Amino acid sequence: MPIDKEKALGATFPEASGSWGQDDVILYHLGLGAGLDKPVDPKELEYTYEKNLKALPSFGVIPVFDALGQGMAGTPGIEINFALVLHGEQDIEIHKPIPTSAEVVNRPRIAGIYDKGKAALIIMEVVTSEKGGDDLFTNRFSIFARGEGGFGGDSGPKAGNEAPEREPDSVVESRTVPNQALLYRLSGDKNPLHADPEFAKLGGFDVPILHGLCSYGIVCKAVVDNLLDGDVAKVARYQARFAGVVFPGETIVTSAWKEDGKILVAANTKERDTPVITNCAVTLR
Repeated sequence: MPIDKEKALGATFPEASGSWGQDDVILYHLGLGAGLDKPVDPKELEYTYEKNLKALPSFGVIPVFDALGQGMAGTPGIEINFALVLHGEQDIEIHKPIPTSAEVVNRPRIAGIYDKGKAALIIMEVVTSEKGGDDLFTNRFSIFARGEGGFGGDSGPKAGNEAPEREPDSVVESRTVPNQALLYRLSGDKNPLHADPEFAKLGGFDVPILHGLCSYGIVCKAVVDNLLDGDVAKVARYQARFAGVVFPGETIVTSAWKEDGKILVAANTKERDTPVITNCAVTLR
């Protein structure tokens, strides 16, 4: 169905309540592989044990799934085939350090629609605030709807955050395990692509693949641990483009460069040397 850009951009959505606690934060971190090789290391325990618990900035993608789904499914002017939808990019701004438990309100909106020719690029923005309090973080999900382009208009901003050609300041290997996706999906993303072999074959994969947002979190942790000394409060923004898939059991190699208040990042699979995340930046505060 054609996209009615003006109707979609003018749409309003109801606020959605949400909450999380320490167990949700710990489960998320375990889904990224926290504590996998050094389960009782004091720095790893800050991700997996209530004492001194902290939340990675990338945890902010988890509490907004319900609001995101309601927005995408019910947006006036957008009728798309969700089987042809790809999650292209993820951008989260952290307004204040994410608490390990909270009751929040999520406010979704369509922040942009761009014509990519053979696809439409839809930016779904969700602002998450503490109930009766300040904004915590703002997510922007870039959704590519294949076959829905051609409606005219701006093609969208150009890709930025290119990795430098010089040697990286940090290279980190993060291994995943064969059941990684089965654990990560318990944080809320139940897409069968990541668990059901028959469904994965319909998507063109021999076996289920790891969630893109799991790779996103793994890369975030690699940067925080190895370039920020584990200080999650230093991250003001985290932007990434999903460039390829990871099969559970593969190793993600994260390369990072310090550049003028940012850390530029690229990640590949070790086994196949294929890109996982590109055009990636962690902006520091």
